[in-house]
Amino acid sequence: MRVNNAQNNPIQLQQEDIKEVDKFVYLGSVVSKDGSADQDIQQRINKARHTFNTLRPIWKSTSLSCADKIRIFNTNVKSVLLYGSETRRVTKQYSNKLQTFVNKCLRNIKKIRWPEKISNTELWNQTNQQTINEEILKRKWGWIRHTLRKPVSNITRQALFWNPQGNRKVGCPRHTWRRSTDKEAKDAGMSWEQLKKTSQNRMRWWSFVAALCSRRNQED
Repeated sequence: MRVNNAQNNPIQLQQEDIKEVDKFVYLGSVVSKDGSADQDIQQRINKARHTFNTLRPIWKSTSLSCADKIRIFNTNVKSVLLYGSETRRVTKQYSNKLQTFVNKCLRNIKKIRWPEKISNTELWNQTNQQTINEEILKRKWGWIRHTLRKPVSNITRQALFWNPQGNRKVGCPRHTWRRSTDKEAKDAGMSWEQLKKTSQNRMRWWSFVAALCSRRNQED
């Protein structure tokens, strides 16, 4: 895969051309040439849907309480759906797709059928759920804290501060994961140097994340 590379000559290994692709799967996530997360998010929804359908006997069971079913849903279905979300920039369009899928699953577990009506907020309260945006935000900043606490020589920590060179090509996303993260930190009045220090204090860090979630909910 070539990214921001104008050369068209084939890359060779042991005198054989290496096949170029527009996307590939790495650690379960789809990496696209244009930097878009469309295919990756659709794949996550498809895998989560398959997992949900596989566990349908559990959702229909009368011997399990609703709380137990929700616990199984969180650990087996939602974990598949949100895999890798902490390092993926999720737009409003993407979050709506994820939230719609979760809502349908919860209504199925609760056996809410038409013409019975219930608001999404009430549904989340009954099933003790947070919004997808809030869950992804917590996962992302939890991962950032974990990364900031690693040694300076750690590759993951170095990648967090890597600044790719070159101009953005036409069609590539204007707003990246890093830019959206910078904006969230800036809106909260935090610089990266302050974040590094705060990451050493668990209570202060999660107070900062709680403030971010509160601000996000107000914006939504």
